Amino acid sequence: MSAVTASPERMINRKRFFLFVAVTVVVTIFATAMLVNIFERKQEAKNPFFRVVELTDETEDPAIWGKNFPFQYDDYRRTVDQVRTRFGGSEAVPRTPTNADPRSLVSQSRIEEDTRLKTMWAGYAFAKDFREERGHAFMLADQVFTERQQVVKQPGACIHCHGSVYVPYMKAGGGDLIKGFEHYNPLPYLEIKDDFKHPVGCIDCHDPKTMALRVTRPGFIEGIRALKAGQGKADYDVNRDATRQEMRTFVCGQCHVEYYFKGTEKRLTYPWSKGLKVDDILAYYDEVGFKDWAHAETGAPVLKAQHPEFELWNQGIHARSGVSCADCHMPYKREGATKISDHHVRSPVLNINRACQTCHRWPEEELKARVETIQERTFQLRNTAMDALVEFIGDIKAAKAEGRSDNELAAPRDFQRKAQFYLDFIEAENSVGFHAPQEAARVLGQSIEFTRRGQRSLTKGLPKASE
Repeated sequence: MSAVTASPERMINRKRFFLFVAVTVVVTIFATAMLVNIFERKQEAKNPFFRVVELTDETEDPAIWGKNFPFQYDDYRRTVDQVRTRFGGSEAVPRTPTNADPRSLVSQSRIEEDTRLKTMWAGYAFAKDFREERGHAFMLADQVFTERQQVVKQPGACIHCHGSVYVPYMKAGGGDLIKGFEHYNPLPYLEIKDDFKHPVGCIDCHDPKTMALRVTRPGFIEGIRALKAGQGKADYDVNRDATRQEMRTFVCGQCHVEYYFKGTEKRLTYPWSKGLKVDDILAYYDEVGFKDWAHAETGAPVLKAQHPEFELWNQGIHARSGVSCADCHMPYKREGATKISDHHVRSPVLNINRACQTCHRWPEEELKARVETIQERTFQLRNTAMDALVEFIGDIKAAKAEGRSDNELAAPRDFQRKAQFYLDFIEAENSVGFHAPQEAARVLGQSIEFTRRGQRSLTKGLPKASE
């Protein structure tokens, strides 16, 4: 029998069949892989962390939290990075470690960069040592080893914003956070420093059971209650009454604020009962008769502003728009299918894509230029105010040397107090005006006006600024 030869049409149909089977197999494999991947990602999203260790209200070490939250912990550890922006941040400056100060790297000295600061702070510890800000990783060590500790005996209240305080406060207070706070405030800083092992840690901002944000700094708890009371809201409890978006600012505002040590018990207090503007805060200080020190060259009862980022931010467009500190300094990012907040806390200028472009749809270079334009203008106005103040201090010093009485110098000294505090409010605030550009310009302009009136009072006997 002769072999039956398949027709060309049958051969084509057979090839089409095998091609169809092959395509079907490939599509099936691809679809299966996609479904598996989607399932895995959904499972990741449902389980944002894996409980490797049990966290309690006494788990102080961030490294232990990092076992459950490795992505966040890896970011947290990067706060050791020292990167300078045009108007902030710090470069690492090598130094030879000593028994008194084991640090091998520090940041640049602000008082050597601008010696006018020494004149403004004459007679105060900041005229001895004041350096560029650096990341949270250094916040405890830089406070322990600052040369300011050699000038004055700083109280334990200073630890409130320089270390992980929640666990030591709770232990000292027998489970009562406020009592622990009150225990440490009046004690000498160098005597209690060893009770505090870490810079700010996870437990200072998160409930270990629910991971919910929480405020643990008593100064803020009491300060925000006083602020809300002044606004007609009695018995405000920040951990009970604040929204989640508010908490994404309040956990930062726990420390990035103006404060003072009240009374002989050195109670760390936020002066907010009249409001958050510099005018409100100065009015509070004037009412209670507070001064940080008497200026060494003029004798004026002057004030030292701390780091009022929270107060100035509250006067700006981002605050009015509901944007939190974390939105810009800890923006969300993706790690696989998991959405996390970036715990590498830093300047948004170093992270424009995530920090700014989520809302502002312009090129990175344009956004950076906008920020630096605001900061450049603020810095120029700051320099004008600084030159004016230094000249004014020299005028009062000369008048004092000529034999002017305390009564004759009362008005000029009062103008110096006001001019200096308004200037220092912007100098100590770390955004170089960006948090509220118009408010920063207003404050610096008012500082210049106080200086001008103070110089006139030396020759024309004008009344005090408060009259």
